[in-house]
This record gives sequence, structure tokens and C-alpha cells, in this order.
Amino acid sequence: MLVSSPIFDLLFKLAGWKLVGEVPRDLKKALVIVCPHATWKDFPIGLGARSLLKIPILFWGKKELFEGPFGGIFSWLGGYPVNRGTKSNLVDAIVDIYNSKDSFYAVLAPEGTRKDVQELKTGFYYIADGAKVPLIMIGFDFVNKEIKIREPYYTTGDFQKDKLDIARYYQSIPGVQKSWIKNYLAEAAE
Repeated sequence: MLVSSPIFDLLFKLAGWKLVGEVPRDLKKALVIVCPHATWKDFPIGLGARSLLKIPILFWGKKELFEGPFGGIFSWLGGYPVNRGTKSNLVDAIVDIYNSKDSFYAVLAPEGTRKDVQELKTGFYYIADGAKVPLIMIGFDFVNKEIKIREPYYTTGDFQKDKLDIARYYQSIPGVQKSWIKNYLAEAAE
């Protein structure tokens, strides 16, 4: 898996992006979540950020990305295919992967799509909670071209409570106007 590359570093910086915050170097495992997932540009920007962080972060992606002529490239870049079309025990399988490793990072977009959604997919939460690993919340600030990294967030086991903290963090990222954030904050206000 390609983790760091001077080419990714250079392209990230030439595009005008920068990292704000960092991942603690002593943290052995985490589930990285990225929002908003709004454009195809998220992927190359994310590769640049990962390269600068120099952390071997795998990414979960729909299995269709790994088919055809580009499948090998996605695998080489650290991808892991997920079949989203079947009802499987994917959360437990991923928790088992975390539990079997001394060090493991993976990233996913909890929105599950580039379209606006009313709520997040909850698998990310139950993976982090089940594996007892923190969430590293990363916000793509397209307004200021900043990748904003929040300190590790440990789940409480109460998604209703924690989703509010997650929504508040992503609400603080300039330009992020997502329905799920508004819905979660409105629920809390009731």
C-alpha cells in the first residue's frame, strides 16, 4: 500500500490545501471519518492529506471501485472493497479486523454517498464503539482549503448523544451545509 509520496505531498500543496491539526503519534488504532463527502475531489485531496500525515490509513470503498481496469490501483492506494448491496455482518467483520491488529487505521465517509443525506449511516459508529477505538473526525473545509483534524473522540455507546457531538463538530467546518447536521441539531433542540 502506498502511504506517503512526495508527488501526493506536492500536488496537495500546489492545489493550495493545508492540514490543520494532527493525529497523535502514539495512537495505534482509529477509525477516521471524513465529511463532507461531496465531490470526486475528496479522494485525491484525502490521498494528499494521508501522505502528509504519513499514517497507513486504509479506506473502505464500494466494491465496484475495485472492479475493472482501475481495481488494482485502488487496492495499491490502500483500498478495501465493501459490498454495500448485501445484508452482511460487515460491522462485526471490521471490528474483528481492528481487534486482530496491533496498529490499524481506516477511513470512511459516514454519509455513504456524495449526495445530501438526512442522516448518517451508523456502521462507522458501531465499528468504533465495538472495536473500542476512537473516531478521528476530519472535515474538508473547501472554503479555506483546509483539512481540519479533530482530537480523538471516544464513543460513549449512546449514538443519540454522540451524533450530536459529531454534528456540532462538522457544523463548525465552513461551507458544510448538510441536511443530516441540521436534522441532528434540530432533534437535540426538541
